Amino acid sequence: MKKLSLCVLFLTLACQLLQAQDTLPKFSVKNVGDNRIIVSWTNTFESIKQISIQRSFDSLTKYKTILSVPDPTTPQNGFADTKATNDHMFYRLFILLDKGVYLFSDAKRPVLDTMASIGKKDRLDVTGIKDSLGNLNTGLPSLDVKNKPLGFVASKYVYTYKDGYVKIDLPENENLAAGKAGKKYSIKFFDDEEFLFELKDIKEKTFRIDKTNFYHGGWFKFELYEDGKLIEKNKFYLARDF
Repeated sequence: MKKLSLCVLFLTLACQLLQAQDTLPKFSVKNVGDNRIIVSWTNTFESIKQISIQRSFDSLTKYKTILSVPDPTTPQNGFADTKATNDHMFYRLFILLDKGVYLFSDAKRPVLDTMASIGKKDRLDVTGIKDSLGNLNTGLPSLDVKNKPLGFVASKYVYTYKDGYVKIDLPENENLAAGKAGKKYSIKFFDDEEFLFELKDIKEKTFRIDKTNFYHGGWFKFELYEDGKLIEKNKFYLARDF
């Protein structure tokens, strides 16, 4: 009986993940609890200039842009909205294509993530199990299915830009603004689990890395450190055009 329940649980999660990746202009909006609304989509447009997420109290008027994604060409992308006034607001996407052509998606309200309603006894403790990036959660807090994002959320610090290069946009260095010694940043890059190279003691806040440094297209992982402390572990996608 336990094996059957576990299989049903995994099948349910797999179905939800597939549903979470609707093809533009379709998109998914899920309420995953803890004041988090996940907006996610899959992009198949060959030429796309901008994707902006908009939010409104009703489905027709007063939409406000809450984010323009750093790289709209990323095949799978999303955003975790943690600042919505309530959990039943409306969301839509503004999509700008080539030659000034644009369109708006249909408006959608968040759908409750059914996995969030699973009792504690049915949740999966994935400590020590590979996470969505293929990394072990060793030394990290236990991550249960309820708290696991259903869509890929791109980093706002390390991402692929529309010109195909990897763009770095580090956090504002408040220490420098206050006349103090600045914080030291470093970034490690990985091809799956294989370490590629590291940028140490980065001086520039904003710069880009030539994509040829990564040898091929596809997904790459990175770890961003601030004063030696890991502040983000994420991934980015390079188009296969070299």
